[in-house]
Amino acid sequence: MDLSFYKSPLSEEIRDEGRAEGREEGREEGRAEGIARGILLLLAQVGVDVPDEARERITGCADLDTLSRWLLRAPTATSIEDVFAEK
Repeated sequence: MDLSFYKSPLSEEIRDEGRAEGREEGREEGRAEGIARGILLLLAQVGVDVPDEARERITGCADLDTLSRWLLRAPTATSIEDVFAEK
């Protein structure tokens, strides 16, 4: 069996691209997790009750724009609906 492809420059390039994409995805996931934690901390600080369903929605969201929008709303929210409102 010829395994020379796996040692070729092309295969090295493909592996390097895959590693770079994986690292970027990991960084984005880390940013999303950090923003989600920040939202939950801010809501706790201002006394907003966060039901399990809302907590899962926040922690399960991977869209950084949506999370950022929620983060900006959290400090002035009086209810979880204030955070999720489509304005």
